[in-house]
Amino acid sequence: MIRFTVNGTERTYDGDPEMPLLWYLRDIAGFTGTKFGCGMSLCGACTVHQNGEAVRSCSVAMKELEGTSITTIEGISATGLHPVQKAWMEIKVPQCGYCQTGQIMQAIAFLRQNHNPSDQQIDEAMSGNLCRCGTYQRIRAAIHQAAKEMA
Repeated sequence: MIRFTVNGTERTYDGDPEMPLLWYLRDIAGFTGTKFGCGMSLCGACTVHQNGEAVRSCSVAMKELEGTSITTIEGISATGLHPVQKAWMEIKVPQCGYCQTGQIMQAIAFLRQNHNPSDQQIDEAMSGNLCRCGTYQRIRAAIHQAAKEMA
């Protein structure tokens, strides 16, 4: 039996220990904000936080979760008004929106460690999160805006 928390709620799992966390979150727990992109940790659409660190849920096996805390996009703010989410809306970052939950989760984890990032630091931190629509300039602007609000 694997014991962990998701968005502050204790959970247990006794299924296939090799199953990716992504499938647990979407298919068992019902947290569909986390998206499937590539299945190989290359695009970032499935980014969640494990103990506060950004991880690709498509490549985290359930057996790796014992005693850890997982946060999904649904768990970052009860009101949906985390500073990064607010900046995303104000800057109008999304086009199609598919990658945005992963982008937001990556940005939040990054801003926990860097409170006043440069453009280059943002670009490096976000480089593993792909956006087919090419909204990278708006993503960068939203991260700068969120950093100011979080300071």
